[in-house]
Amino acid sequence: MSTVSAREWVSRITETLISAASLPVFLLLDILDVIMCLIFRLLDRFLEGTNSSCYCHSDITQPPHSETELSESLHGRKNIVREMLRLLKFPVFLTKNGTAPASRANRWSDCGCESCLSWMNHTQTHSNLHLLLKQPQRDANVSENVIFIHGFLSSSSLWKETVFLNLSENSRRNYRLFAVDLLGFGRSPKPEDCLYTLRDHVEMIERSVIVPFELDSFHLVAHSMGCVIALALAAKHSASVKSITLVAPPYFSASSGDATGQALKRIAARRVWPPLLFFSAFMSWYEHLGRCVCFLLCRNHRLWEWILMLVTRRRDLHFLMTDVTRHTHHSAWHTMHNVVCGGARFLDGYLEVLRAAGARILVVQGRKDEVVPVECSLNLKVKDPEIELQIIPNLDHSSVILGRAEEFTRDLERFWAS
Repeated sequence: MSTVSAREWVSRITETLISAASLPVFLLLDILDVIMCLIFRLLDRFLEGTNSSCYCHSDITQPPHSETELSESLHGRKNIVREMLRLLKFPVFLTKNGTAPASRANRWSDCGCESCLSWMNHTQTHSNLHLLLKQPQRDANVSENVIFIHGFLSSSSLWKETVFLNLSENSRRNYRLFAVDLLGFGRSPKPEDCLYTLRDHVEMIERSVIVPFELDSFHLVAHSMGCVIALALAAKHSASVKSITLVAPPYFSASSGDATGQALKRIAARRVWPPLLFFSAFMSWYEHLGRCVCFLLCRNHRLWEWILMLVTRRRDLHFLMTDVTRHTHHSAWHTMHNVVCGGARFLDGYLEVLRAAGARILVVQGRKDEVVPVECSLNLKVKDPEIELQIIPNLDHSSVILGRAEEFTRDLERFWAS
């Protein structure tokens, strides 16, 4: 009894210290974000001839609940410093939005290397998604199709280096696998005039996979943020989906109130510890500070890759090291808010459609996941008791796949075949 009390006491003290340390840190970040807003406006005006278009102001009418509209979290992020400046009637350029960005190849703060702009060489305006296709090793007609959807700051390489390499002989003969780079990530298009809404992502998968390959039935496998897109795609094609595997799904029920705000506050809570949560908060709450990070990392990714190759003495870096920089700030910022946060309000509706259609759903998550709360998977099971749930001890957000690729692949094959 004393041991339990001691643990509770230590936990409370730790929580108090983290909360106390978080307040001044995020106040400082509030100040810095306002300063960087002004600096980026001046730089954009000088280098591109137009002011920045950003989401610093919140004096707008909230959008209706439509997959084509923007998330409320884009405008609902409170910044104490910015609110004080408004009350003090500071110059309008500190608090009002700029003009919409002109059509251009890429922003000055984004990378302009041949690899990052290769998608623009296609004749189509936005072309199709980059696709990894693994054909079955037989001549007969394909009996099964599987679409893989990666998570945030990742790419199709996740599936290529795990599931694709560990398929059984039966799966190699009978399954056709499609792994896409989502719109705005990896080698896929990163258009500046796109807001990366949930519908944008779904339509690009349809356009790149379902329509050209004439898929009338398929399985879905998704990780993290990709789970939101997978559920939207499955609900739209509920008659065609044979099974859905969701790994670490960021699920927040709309029945509890503001699902969008809940998603932002849980996945990107403004806390200095643990480090992953602090980084998520930094990149999700501070539009202009996040752009600074993307300017340093993404725009100069070739330099960082060269340094890593020098340090590790490897010519081929691990895909996790390169995937994290293969996006623009515009694509990452909008996808985070319009898919992970904004998409949360639609998930209950998607699940109801899929439950009515009798879709089979498997949910897998690591017990030590510090990115997506384990409660998300538990709440999914509460929402639909027919869901098959696996909570795996001692694994986190990435090791639930990377740390057990062969076992994870066997589980997928059993679920597809059942």
